Amino acid sequence: MVVLNRIYTRKGDDGTTALVTGERRLKSDPRIEAYGTIDETNAVVGLARLHTGVDHLELDVMLARIQNDLFDLGADLATPPGATLKWEPLRIVPAQVTRLEAEIDRLNGDLEPLASFVLPGGSAAAAHLHHARTVSRRAERLMVALAAGGDDRVGPAAIAYVNRLSDFFFVAARWVNDHGRSDVLWVPGENR
Repeated sequence: MVVLNRIYTRKGDDGTTALVTGERRLKSDPRIEAYGTIDETNAVVGLARLHTGVDHLELDVMLARIQNDLFDLGADLATPPGATLKWEPLRIVPAQVTRLEAEIDRLNGDLEPLASFVLPGGSAAAAHLHHARTVSRRAERLMVALAAGGDDRVGPAAIAYVNRLSDFFFVAARWVNDHGRSDVLWVPGENR
């Protein structure tokens, strides 16, 4: 269990932060950037959930699970592979990816066919879900760059999860827009 009795420690005043291993890294380190962007994604999901609730309870339950998964993903990223710990590190597992795929398929089954690219908007919930989609895509880019660099790897399930996550947010945004009927569609060259 995590116990947070004191919020500030002053240890980060030098521009560093600790990984789960205790190793200190610059706050601009690619690993810190990656899990910080996952945290940002989680905050945007929280904003989206302000607009789902009772009207979209099924989706809200899915988003609550995703918020918990995002903390798992943050813990995964904050624990570099090969870390020597007295406990098994928390990692994203394939079952979390599979569940997300099933939820994408569930929501996508209700959608109107897509005839154009979708502009973010239509409803407040959809706009926030599109925002979550773009932030999660940034997190994915950071994680892929981290995975490609040297010994500082990222597990394949973590990368698969964040890749599916942006797809989930896209489908969920369309789903809250009256199953796609209230989507705002891109009209190429409309303002020329």
